[in-house]
Amino acid sequence: MGVYSTNMVQDNKSTVIITGTSSGVGLYAAKAFADRGNWHVIMACRDIEKTKKAAQEVGIPEKSYTILHLDLGSLLSVRKFVADFRTTGRTLEALVCNAAIYMPLLKEPLFSPEGYELSVATNHLGHFLLCNLLLPDMQRSPSSDRRMIILGTVTHNPKELGGKIPPRPDIGDLKGFEDGFMDPITMIDGKKFEPVKAYKDSKVCNVLTMKELHRRYHESTGITFTSLYPGCVAETPLFRNHYPLFQKIFPLFQRYITGGYVSQELAGERVVQVVADPEFKQSGAYWSWGNRQKKGRKSFVQEVSKDASDSDKAEKMWDLSMKLVGLN
Repeated sequence: MGVYSTNMVQDNKSTVIITGTSSGVGLYAAKAFADRGNWHVIMACRDIEKTKKAAQEVGIPEKSYTILHLDLGSLLSVRKFVADFRTTGRTLEALVCNAAIYMPLLKEPLFSPEGYELSVATNHLGHFLLCNLLLPDMQRSPSSDRRMIILGTVTHNPKELGGKIPPRPDIGDLKGFEDGFMDPITMIDGKKFEPVKAYKDSKVCNVLTMKELHRRYHESTGITFTSLYPGCVAETPLFRNHYPLFQKIFPLFQRYITGGYVSQELAGERVVQVVADPEFKQSGAYWSWGNRQKKGRKSFVQEVSKDASDSDKAEKMWDLSMKLVGLN
């Protein structure tokens, strides 16, 4: 079993699962949860040893976390992760869908074990399956405050600067999903492969997933479903597959030109706020610390893109994604 833990015994702490915890926002969100003292963190990751070392380096107390293997690019791995989580005997009060891959320099697509384009498979389909499989676990929690969140990005929205920069996100009529999204189909809209657009389109689907979870399940379960953009984390390992020059210049651009720069530590704290603080218990919201935030406000509910606010498209995306991940 892909598990590392020094505490497999149920305690009185609430449990949060965070995907993508070996570095970046996920790692610092795990630390911020642990620092609050009343949370046990399930650190979901592809590399257990790397995550164990990272947790020790940032000072997360060993008794406050469990590391479980999860490769979101593999639907089989997602199902195994859920089974492994259930062996811990813990209740589930929160799920943070944080992990993402971004491969802007690819000339040819990579594919998941199931034959799906890898960035959409990892960022959207893996999280979509995870949310659906863990929904019953969250429903069984005795807590009156359970939250399922997913991290968004301004690049999903053509109304924002990041979304205006070509190629713009556009999932079209989901023809790629409708046709099965199997190799050689690489894009949600069924068009020619473009790695940056594939990432942006996957983030549109992330927002649609949370909005549809809210519509379908909030009233009957009481679970809070939200998305958030914690600000531009310019030094996140998300950009490790970009040009080295970009990795050097982008943080400076965000810090001194746009003013949107956010540290990984602060982004992690903001994730915890959306999961744990009373003022963020508003299901269906998209919380943002973006560049258009009004001065003096901690955050605000921001309008999402046209695609991400299309209820008909959300329902179609849901039905097609259910088929792609093998759910009825």
